Amino acid sequence: MDIYEKIVELLKRRGFLWSSFEIYGGVRGFVTYGPLGAELKHRIEEKWREWFVYKQGFVEIESPIIMPEVVFKASGHLDHFTDPIVECLNCKRKFRADHIIEEATGMVMEGLSPKEIEEIIKKENIRCPECKGRLGQVNVFNLMFKTTIGPYSENRGYARPEAAQGMFVEFKRVFTAMREKLPLGIAQIGKVLRNEISPRKGLIRLREFTIMEVEVFVDPEDLSCPRLSEVEDEELRLITAEMRARNEEKPLVVTAREAVEKGYISAEWQAYFMVISKYFLSSLGIPWERQRFKEQMPWEKAHYSKQTFDHEVYLERFGWVEVAGHAYRTDYDLKRHMEHSKVDLTVFKRYKEPRIVEKVIVKPLEDVIKTDFGDNASKIIRLLKNIDPRELKNSFEREGCYEFNGNRIEPRHVKIEVKKEKITGRRFIPHVFEPSFGADRLVYATLECSYSVKENRVILKLPRDLAPIQVAVFPLVNKNGLPDIARDIWNMLKEEGIRATYDDSGSIGRRYARADEIGIPIAITVDYQTPKDNTVTLRDRDTWKQVRTPVDKLLNSLLDYFKGKKNFDELGIYQE
Repeated sequence: MDIYEKIVELLKRRGFLWSSFEIYGGVRGFVTYGPLGAELKHRIEEKWREWFVYKQGFVEIESPIIMPEVVFKASGHLDHFTDPIVECLNCKRKFRADHIIEEATGMVMEGLSPKEIEEIIKKENIRCPECKGRLGQVNVFNLMFKTTIGPYSENRGYARPEAAQGMFVEFKRVFTAMREKLPLGIAQIGKVLRNEISPRKGLIRLREFTIMEVEVFVDPEDLSCPRLSEVEDEELRLITAEMRARNEEKPLVVTAREAVEKGYISAEWQAYFMVISKYFLSSLGIPWERQRFKEQMPWEKAHYSKQTFDHEVYLERFGWVEVAGHAYRTDYDLKRHMEHSKVDLTVFKRYKEPRIVEKVIVKPLEDVIKTDFGDNASKIIRLLKNIDPRELKNSFEREGCYEFNGNRIEPRHVKIEVKKEKITGRRFIPHVFEPSFGADRLVYATLECSYSVKENRVILKLPRDLAPIQVAVFPLVNKNGLPDIARDIWNMLKEEGIRATYDDSGSIGRRYARADEIGIPIAITVDYQTPKDNTVTLRDRDTWKQVRTPVDKLLNSLLDYFKGKKNFDELGIYQE
């Protein structure tokens, strides 16, 4: 078994997670988190909040999973959120067409049309991976789950494929509630659904998964990040689009500041969040050498993105896997929602001091225009009412006229007035930077990076603040009053918010092994010395070292340990 199979077996056996609906044969793309897995996932989500919400001074909302069709018309998902699909003509099973080719040939299919993919399938004689039958026509499949809202079939809705649209459609409300200040970061953690054609790879590709996203709204005339200076010397491992075009696989190592100044990363906000992303993943126990940032090629980028870097993690079975994306979404989403909703989503930024500006006003002279342009007069009048007045004035001054689709507009066709006006600020549509993370992929990456074997025993070396169970309490034997003392300690720890378990089954060695296997950082053993001097033995999961600690100091010592204020060796007196 490779490490993936070993981890999957452990996760099922010890109640972390498993395939959903097992009693009915299971359904691909869905998993159920058990007691330990749910707690681990919640711990990862909370740590993400610490890095991307609390420490940044951002806010969090919770919006619906089901949204009306118009939201996704506006966002572009109805047109763009698709994958190529192909059906086996023999067994009738459907597959993602580009994945079948990549698995069979190693060729990269990004950016190809369904017709081009179909031609490659024919040329390479690629067959059904299940029955080896011939494959049919390649079509486009929309990945969103469709439903109706209420009893009327025309009232269509979709399950969200990302959490971002909730932040965009609710931006105006949140902006007002937060006293209309930019930059504004709006975060959300929640379920999203993507109707994957043929999900595989366990937690790596699911139909229902949890996403953790922040949308940071900023002034497009000031894209500087005020906090970049705090992390500007931190190194990033980048593979840019230009490097990928040259088939260069060795990452470029540069500081965050250098990456911006040399144009590898388009904006300071992206560089800042990429560093925070590095810190976050490292805090999950994912080593820096197993992380890199890969820029998406033009044909890979989402329709809303100006630039996107994938934060990838190296996994033993799957290679480099995306766990996060860092996208510069510009003003695409807010602009589209303004167009479809007819609601003003611009913001007003007040100047420190009022400014006097010249305002150019263009008034079409309709009688002259009708005489000169005849049937085209109404079109010319509409153009002049919508044109940028300053553009028209400048064209008159430079060229003596304004050319439009073969029509020559001269100064005699309009009356131009220039007025001075005092303005106190300006209106604009904010630009958006988005760090987006897949919680489920991070769960697996964390587990793989923590999986270790010592003397033929599995140890999950989870970071101490992620462990689903923090402390295990054991009586050395089930007699002489030791179980009563152990249960009192167990109850005390639970009352103080420490996640603890009690185990008195089997030998002490077997209990230690069970605790190590599910990643419990500290094991407390009540032994024969405990009734004599009121001390207990603490055992470290990773090193198997043991120290002796007075019971009356136990709680505060453990609280300091799990807050990172103390190391294990500081919890008591070392014993051989």
